[in-house]
Amino acid sequence: MSEAFDDHDAMKRQGAPEGDRPDLDTDGLGSDGDVDEDAGGIRVILADSQAIYRVGMRKVFALEDDIRVVAQAETLENLYAALQRFPTDVVLLEGHLIAGTVDAIPELLRRAPDAKLIVQISSSDEGNTVELFRRGVRGVVPRSISPDMLVKCVRKIAAGETWIDNQSISWVIDAYREQASMLTNPRAQPRLSEKELAIITCITRGMRNKEIAFQIGTTEQVVKNYLRKIYDKLGVADRLELALYCLHHKILQSAPGAAEATFVDPGVPLRAKL
Repeated sequence: MSEAFDDHDAMKRQGAPEGDRPDLDTDGLGSDGDVDEDAGGIRVILADSQAIYRVGMRKVFALEDDIRVVAQAETLENLYAALQRFPTDVVLLEGHLIAGTVDAIPELLRRAPDAKLIVQISSSDEGNTVELFRRGVRGVVPRSISPDMLVKCVRKIAAGETWIDNQSISWVIDAYREQASMLTNPRAQPRLSEKELAIITCITRGMRNKEIAFQIGTTEQVVKNYLRKIYDKLGVADRLELALYCLHHKILQSAPGAAEATFVDPGVPLRAKL
């Protein structure tokens, strides 16, 4: 690939595996391999598994005086390497590269906090689109976007704006309205079983899994399984969030039979029973 990354052959001579070498572009690079700060313009990294898309987007941006492609990557791992080596303003990312990797967007933003992410998707999906914006993506565009609109999108996002179409705006607004309703409407709260309420009660008392298992007559593994289900139902990540959630929403006070479900004898100190 004559247009890409003069160090490619050098890396090959050093024994780097073919699949581990990011396809990095030399546009804007000085003779020592560092980015030429005098080149100016919006620095873009193209991350796409399909070479034809990378070539096409590079040709589109080559016509613009204020946009330059500083690197290309065909895998997520190569993108991580490119971000580490090349300062960038915008990453144009194929959605397929992050499919099935829940933490990909946060990890990209952790590695390059100043970079703004644009994700290209093949088909529009409400859940996926909302989740991308929640995780910090600044723009979601179709793979079929026109060259003029793509250039405009990159400029807008580089300037600090968000690129979102009318349909996506409706999806995002609906998602936040639903979330707000869940937080304020007790009837929308997930239903919890008596055993789950018993475990939650023990959690709010600061008990460990071993203590909870002894208290309700089961095993630690069963308690762990219940906790995972509870976390998923309530949308919390750990014991602290669970306790705060239940206190805020008064789960234990409002649940019928919650007191009976705790299996706790208030007349006997907890430590005396262990």
